[in-house]
Parts: sequence; C-alpha cells; structure tokens
Amino acid sequence: MDVERTSLPGIGLRHVFTTGRGRQIGVVSHRTGRRDLVIYDKDDPDTCVVSVALAAEEANAVAELLGTGRVVERLAELNRQVEGLVTEQILLTAASPYAGRRLGDTRARTRAGASIVAVVRDGEVIASPRPDFEFRAEDVVVVVGTDEGTAAVATILHGG
Repeated sequence: MDVERTSLPGIGLRHVFTTGRGRQIGVVSHRTGRRDLVIYDKDDPDTCVVSVALAAEEANAVAELLGTGRVVERLAELNRQVEGLVTEQILLTAASPYAGRRLGDTRARTRAGASIVAVVRDGEVIASPRPDFEFRAEDVVVVVGTDEGTAAVATILHGG
C-alpha cells in the first residue's frame, strides 16, 4: 500500500492512502503532537468530509485497536524525516564529557553539521538553547540534521 506524504509548512505532515474501495484516508501529524484522522470525499479527494482531532494518547489507542504497531513506528519515522532531515533524541548520561559543560563547548554544528534545537530536562522542553546553556546528566538533547550529522552529534555527546 502506498502512503503519500506531504509536508504542511507551519503545521506538520500529512499521510494519505487510498483504500481498496477508492476512499482516501489521512493522518495529519501536527508539530504539537496532535493527530487529525481525516476522511476525504470519494468524489472530490480535496474535500474533507470528516476530521477527528486526536491527542497523542488517543492516536496510540486507535493504532493499538487497529493492530498497527508497525504503522505507528513507520509514521513516527516519517515524522522524523522531512526533506532529508532527521530529528534524534539523545540521552546525555553522567558519563558524557559534556555533562556539566556548555552547549557551545560541543561545537556540534561545526563538527557534525547538525543542530541542537532543544533539550528536555525533567519533562520540560528548553527550546533553542543558547551556546552558554549548561548540560546536565539525564538531559535529552534534540538534534536536527542528516542521519550522518545526528549520529555524529551522538558520538560527540557520548565520547567527546
């Protein structure tokens, strides 16, 4: 089955597939985490006839009901990849040479070509941390770049 992926600037991603009966069904994945389950008009596929907004927990429940663990994984992967970009979340352990040091010390963008765009600390998101931001053990570092760039940042954070 082919799933068509469309980037929606400022919103997120839309994934649409056509059923065996010719109906188009889609999921709009908002950057906020909200998902909209969308059913399009059979005669006019540009017209939405039903849209149901789902919180992340509700979307997971629907996925489980449909037995689509693999689809959930695939959608999560597609969400991470936009136009060749990948978003990775990297746990900064106490063993990291950067625990207790500043973001700027990593020189991640220069060394790896990927950007640290946020840090999750104790469940709170710190968006666009400045170069003087100090990492702590157990921070989750959110990195955007190519597969190679994000892997290189992980290597930097884990080993220096």
